[in-house]
Amino acid sequence: MTKEGATISAFDPEAMKNVKNMIGDKIEYAESQYAALKNADALIIATEWNEFRTPDFSKIAATLKNKVIFDGRNLFDLAAIRELGFYYESVGRAIIKPPSPKGE
Repeated sequence: MTKEGATISAFDPEAMKNVKNMIGDKIEYAESQYAALKNADALIIATEWNEFRTPDFSKIAATLKNKVIFDGRNLFDLAAIRELGFYYESVGRAIIKPPSPKGE
């Protein structure tokens, strides 16, 4: 848990052992990319391994508390993300916001 009270659940197919050695139990370590999303408010992408490039967006949407993605690697096509209804922020590109429900 961070000083501010956030809980981080991380998954990286290559770096988990090194991260554990560096920061220990300050964060949680997930067994898979989808397990890291359980009870999460948002997905933060900080690496660009191939398995992260073509995820199951239905599974992401069903697992996250909110359909929110912060993408530090610009992995996804903006038009596709817009169509899927996610809130999506990526580096140096337009922010994608889901359509507002009628009446708001």
